[in-house]
Order: sequence, then structure tokens, then C-alpha cells
Amino acid sequence: MVNAALPPAPATATGGARIGIQGVSHWFGTAAAPLQVLDDIDLEVAPGEFVALLGPSGCGKSTLLRLVAGLEPATAGRLTQDGAPITHPDPSRIVVFQDPTLYPWRSVRDNVALGLQARGVLKSQGHRVDEALQRVGLADFAKAFPHQLSGGMAQRVALARALVNDPRLLVLDEPLGKLDSLTRIAMQSELVALWQRSGFSALLVTHDVEEALFLANRVIVLSDRPARVVAELTVDLPYPRHRGHPRLAELRHEALRHLGLDASW
Repeated sequence: MVNAALPPAPATATGGARIGIQGVSHWFGTAAAPLQVLDDIDLEVAPGEFVALLGPSGCGKSTLLRLVAGLEPATAGRLTQDGAPITHPDPSRIVVFQDPTLYPWRSVRDNVALGLQARGVLKSQGHRVDEALQRVGLADFAKAFPHQLSGGMAQRVALARALVNDPRLLVLDEPLGKLDSLTRIAMQSELVALWQRSGFSALLVTHDVEEALFLANRVIVLSDRPARVVAELTVDLPYPRHRGHPRLAELRHEALRHLGLDASW
């Protein structure tokens, strides 16, 4: 059950963050057996921009998101938000994962309220929970529990939980990857609508070429591990986009060519 027509939302007080990634390389393992996953990545996300990362499975896309979110430090290089070094997690950068990870014993409203509760501001800012639920079209389900929701609705709760903090950057790690195809298509449109109304910057990891091109202003194509930037595609189409547009077909073929998968198209 997905409602594609979301209600209007109040504008957020903050704009999107500018994210800088300069010469970032990263290794896992030990000094005796290092495994390089990122190789000299240079990338900038402009305030309010939607950027998608596309690349082979296991190439290091999700690792790059973790570094941008401040969940771990890069081995080499520099990551910044509005010019300041990213050294730790911050409420202005919120991660939305593939699994909604809702607490089953908490209602929808209580799940969305987690961030405000953890920061000790729920009593004074509880109205933001209701606003976030309104923005994702779930105001009528505030008292429901996760087991009563469809997959798409659960992911919208996860988005509301992120939006309640008015993030300046939304870090999206394949947030629609486990949804059925029809729900996924509807959720893509909802995600674009939320981004346009809220004004945050967005950095998305996806394996879906069509999804990247439908959502993003720019698509960054990464190589196999260790990931390097091999192409940058500007999606020069206005929103809302039509999936059958010939320009999207051209960009899809170009993306697949950089991924070595164009022979079958």
C-alpha cells in the first residue's frame, strides 16, 4: 500500500550541505594483508544536489557512504561538510539503510521520535514527529506497529525518522533495494518529492541504473574494487521525469557501457 500523492510539507529551516571528497582512499584488513576498497576518490556534492553512486557489487560504494556519514575515518584523503572536516557522525547527516530497522514494539510515531528522544528534545519538539509523518503520507498510521505495515510503508517510516531531524544530507544506502518492483517505482517518485520539498542534499548508492537516472542530478559510475571514478553522467532532464524519455535510454546505455554491460542492450 503506497500513496504516491504526498501532502504538501513545510519548508525546512536549513539548506542542503556541501560535501567534499578529496583524494579519498580506504583499506580494510591489516598491514600484513591490506584490502583496498577505494582509490583516490574526488567528488563534490553541491548544496541541495541529488547524486547517485553506481558500480559493481562489492566495489566500495557503501564504504564511501560510511565515510561521508562519519561512521569511520578514511585511511587517506579528506572529507568535508561545508568546508569543515567530517570526523564523526552528526545529526545533520542521516543514513537510511536498505532495511527500515524499525523497533517492532514501538508504534510508528514512537519509531519516528527516536532521534528527538535520544537528544532529549522530544517534549519540546514533538510536533516535528507529526510533521514528518505528514510529509511521508503516514499521519493516519501513527499508532500502527511495524508488523501492520507493508514494505513500502515501513521504508517511509524510516524516511520520516530521518526527516524529523531536518537533515542537511540524506545518505541513502540502497533504501529501496528490498521492495517489490511496483512499490519501488512508487517510492522513487515519493523520494524525489521529499527531496524537492525538503531541500536536503542526497547521496544515494544503488545497483539499479534506471533508478539512479530517474532520481539523481548526477550519476557517478565507479569501477570494480578498489573503486575509482570512471564516469560522471549529468542527467539533464527536469522533474518529474518520464521513464520512457529517449534521453534516459541514452544515459542508461552510456552507464552500462562504463560498467561493461552494454553488449546486451
